[in-house]
Amino acid sequence: MIIDIVVITFVVMGLVLFSVGTLGILRLPDAYTRMHAAGKLDTLGSICLLFGLALWQGRHVDLAHLIVAAKILLILVFVSFASPTATHDMVDAGMRAGIIPWRKGDKRR
Repeated sequence: MIIDIVVITFVVMGLVLFSVGTLGILRLPDAYTRMHAAGKLDTLGSICLLFGLALWQGRHVDLAHLIVAAKILLILVFVSFASPTATHDMVDAGMRAGIIPWRKGDKRR
């Protein structure tokens, strides 16, 4: 019963983070701030969801479920390294392409 509440909490936190990240992508003024929202919140949302799923699989104490939980945790580690790195590379590519960052007072959106 307690594990169910913890799993639901992590899954709901992940969904809320994904929703706020989507809102940030839609509302923020330029490519850099949008990538910041996507990079931070999607990474955290993925980590919360994957951790919740790993806990859900790990609640059974047989070998098959523990192996699946370990694989989910490996995916979590990969996402926690790959997503921020990909976001950084996209921002770097934008800077090299000459995309000008938004400044307060700019009228463009």
